[in-house]
Amino acid sequence: MGAMGEAFTQLLIPVAALVGIGFALLQWLLVSKVKVSADSDLNNGYSDRLIEEEEEGIDHEDVAAKCAEIQNAISVGATSFLFTEYRYLTIFMGVFGAIIFLFLGSVKGFSTKSEPCTYNTGSLCKPALANALFSTIAFLLGATTSVLSGFLGMKIATYANARTTLEARKGVGKAFIVAFRSGAVMGFLLAASGLLVLYVSIHLFSLYYGDDWEGLYESITGYGLGGSSMALFGRVGGGIYTKAADVGADLVGKVERNIPEDDPRNPAVIADNVGDNVGDIAGMGSDLFGSYAESSCAALFVASISSFGISHDYTAMSYPLIISSVGIVVCLGTTLFATDFVEIKNVSEIEPSLKRQLVISTVLMTAGIAIVSFFALPSEFTLFNFGSTKTVKNWHLFFCVSIGLWAGLVIGYTTEYYTSNAYSPVQDVADSCRTGAATNVIFGLALGYKSVIIPIFAIAIAIYVSFSMAAMYGIAVAALGMLSTIATGLAIDAYGPISDNAGGIAEMAGMSHKIRQRTDALDAAGNTTAAIGKGFAIGSAALVSLALFGAFVSRAGIETVDVLTPKVFIGLIVGAMLPYWFSAMTMKSVGSAALKMVEEVRRQFNTIPGLMEGRAKPDYATCVKISTDASLREMIPPGALVMLTPLIAGTLFGVETLAGVLAGSLVSGVQVAISASNTGGAWDNAKKYIEAGASEHARSLGPKGSDPHKAAVIGDTIGDPLKDTSGPSLNILIKLMAVESLVFAPFFATHGGLLFKLL
Repeated sequence: MGAMGEAFTQLLIPVAALVGIGFALLQWLLVSKVKVSADSDLNNGYSDRLIEEEEEGIDHEDVAAKCAEIQNAISVGATSFLFTEYRYLTIFMGVFGAIIFLFLGSVKGFSTKSEPCTYNTGSLCKPALANALFSTIAFLLGATTSVLSGFLGMKIATYANARTTLEARKGVGKAFIVAFRSGAVMGFLLAASGLLVLYVSIHLFSLYYGDDWEGLYESITGYGLGGSSMALFGRVGGGIYTKAADVGADLVGKVERNIPEDDPRNPAVIADNVGDNVGDIAGMGSDLFGSYAESSCAALFVASISSFGISHDYTAMSYPLIISSVGIVVCLGTTLFATDFVEIKNVSEIEPSLKRQLVISTVLMTAGIAIVSFFALPSEFTLFNFGSTKTVKNWHLFFCVSIGLWAGLVIGYTTEYYTSNAYSPVQDVADSCRTGAATNVIFGLALGYKSVIIPIFAIAIAIYVSFSMAAMYGIAVAALGMLSTIATGLAIDAYGPISDNAGGIAEMAGMSHKIRQRTDALDAAGNTTAAIGKGFAIGSAALVSLALFGAFVSRAGIETVDVLTPKVFIGLIVGAMLPYWFSAMTMKSVGSAALKMVEEVRRQFNTIPGLMEGRAKPDYATCVKISTDASLREMIPPGALVMLTPLIAGTLFGVETLAGVLAGSLVSGVQVAISASNTGGAWDNAKKYIEAGASEHARSLGPKGSDPHKAAVIGDTIGDPLKDTSGPSLNILIKLMAVESLVFAPFFATHGGLLFKLL
């Protein structure tokens, strides 16, 4: 028994979650102090001379009013899109909830009698029907939390974007703080609410399950399934939305008409800015929430069939939740470093400050894990290891969690090296634009493939160490370690789209060049941090899905997965193909939606008199509608592919083939996802590098509108669907198939493999 008492654990977890939510609300309050309205100068209480330079020919009331108007348009667009999307998702939740109930209920023919436990033989467990019912409830809870966290993130982002623009008039440091605080609101709300809902669900479920921990934690896995299935549609739908608008706006605006990126004359510009919020913020929020829910569920499930669960050691059982609680407290301290302890004076300090966040949180968290592992765990215990048990000491688990945490840092830093324009890889890509778009594309693709190497070694080492120390549980807690600083990770990730929007608003409100430069600097740093966030999401997805894979194999009663048996091998090769099929669907969706957008934007430029001269207003609403319709229609096929594959493979071909499919999709999905994200990020920043013209080399390639710059824009446009639609959605494909297989494992184990039974 560890040194921490049960009562203390019962208190620590909800208190940490509530502190996280309180901190998020405090940050939100601080952001809301920046006023966005026509009489902003009176409210802010600073006189004109405090604003560093006079706007050229525009008085401040005008600017503030204009910002407020644009912000409102973006907010309305994002809200209406998400509401429409969630209407579709509610129907999906109902249907899929019914499928879970019917499939799992049919395992023992809907009987309500207690039955012997699967692992802890000799004692009685609750009936399979209860498992079916509670899995369905957990699924609905997870789905609701996921949708809510995405929606709240979007709300705070659209609330903060204009405020960031207005603060940029006072200096880059002030604008940075607003954008970062708003990111923190989202990070803490998501981490804390995810933990709280999970904690409360476990307690409510235990009222029925009592001492049957095995059934309790098996039904909790539905929570992870709900979180990730919503994330899939949010990511794919949002990704198609944002990129259709972005590609359409870029191709006609920048390449054909030679107007700047966020020019108010461009009809697709509002849709583009709405897209940043629904794709990068709402999608990313749901995605990381899904990872977090699944790694917790995988760890809890494996623990429940080990000595923790069998001897009913509550504190040790809650180890994954305690780690998340400590993570929230650590991230709280880390956030203060960016907002309160160190002030940013200069543009060049933005990116280091964001990277420092990762290092500080990782170092502090390592100490936190050491304390938790020492106090919460017994000094020696046994863990379930594919039919046998493995004896483990508490310091083994400290290493498992820490190696996941540090592997996350390595992946983050590698991603930053390959996508930031401060380093040679992106500068080489920019340099290749001299000879046109083709060389740019070749260099960019090569960079993406190359950037896979180090993250894969980091993941491999993390897997080997954690598995050899603590079997499957080790991998589950390593994934949890990588996600333990999720509040900070999400804060620096959500910072990206917020500053991107701020730049767009500055351009549309016609602010001076100087302010636009500041928002551009914030935005370029945001591109890199968004790439880091995607790296984290992909790395954690790999570990999470491996842990879920292990839990699935245990639950389905497979002794070994042998690659040489034909059943498994066909699964393996088909599974490895799935990420390509999925990417093909999402890329094509973006392409066809972008085509419609380009035609609409061209039509407006050609038929609305005085649009190019700025006398007439473009029709933004039609472009928003094109994006909305396209994304809702196009998110269904890729979603169906991911949701149906495990069901079909498991039911028709059985658990061995399904194990092969999961392993194959994991192995190939990670590579495709990392290379797609980094290629897109590098092209985007190569373009920004040429536009900013900060060095002698960059100036020799620029200015905007030069041939190298046009080549860079083409690369950026190709990279858009890679980095914001296909890449980030793939990590959900990997996790979702694994967690779905785990939830349906009892059904597949009893009724699966129909084809092989018939033959």
